[in-house]
Amino acid sequence: MKKLVLSALAVCALSGSAFAQQEVKFGPKAGVNFANLSNLDDSEMKIGFHVGAVAEIKFNDKFSIQPELLYSAQGAKSSYTFLNQNIESTLSLDYVNIPIMAKYYIVDGFSVEAGPQVGFLVKAESEVEGGNMSGTTDVKDNFKSVDFGVNLGVAYDLPNGFFANARYNLGLAKVYEDVELSNNTTVSFSDAKNSVIQVGVGYKF
Repeated sequence: MKKLVLSALAVCALSGSAFAQQEVKFGPKAGVNFANLSNLDDSEMKIGFHVGAVAEIKFNDKFSIQPELLYSAQGAKSSYTFLNQNIESTLSLDYVNIPIMAKYYIVDGFSVEAGPQVGFLVKAESEVEGGNMSGTTDVKDNFKSVDFGVNLGVAYDLPNGFFANARYNLGLAKVYEDVELSNNTTVSFSDAKNSVIQVGVGYKF
């Protein structure tokens, strides 16, 4: 993971060097996640967070590219009845996400953004509470280590460097690992994909 983070930071640094003639700004970013998994029966929204850094490379007053490096706490919640007991289950999926956003400024300060994202799974845990059941289990082996998605959003930049944005991440890849049966056939355990609404704030200097 240390090598992954260092490599991502190196990419951002090289991007800044390659576009040194352009206006380049860096800064921190943090916010809240409203996460869920699509195509998963009875799943509910799980509230998490994201935190990291951004680097915006402006080509002109209208267009810029913004690579980011974010730690993002995602997953989903669910409720069900087992042996006449009400059970609350929380699936926590934490990723290091690297979105590359293309931004278009409609008016001064206000922009729309879109771009791809790759995520690297760093933690996967399942927590169960209710009745006589309680505990947390590491389930990382059940999930794919790499995730792909696309982001759509809006942002507003203040003249003093502070900014706010809202973004939707649509997962394009299944998050669960396929299961290999004893007869050497492979079946999909679930078609669930990440689905995350992010609202964040930050500062660029």
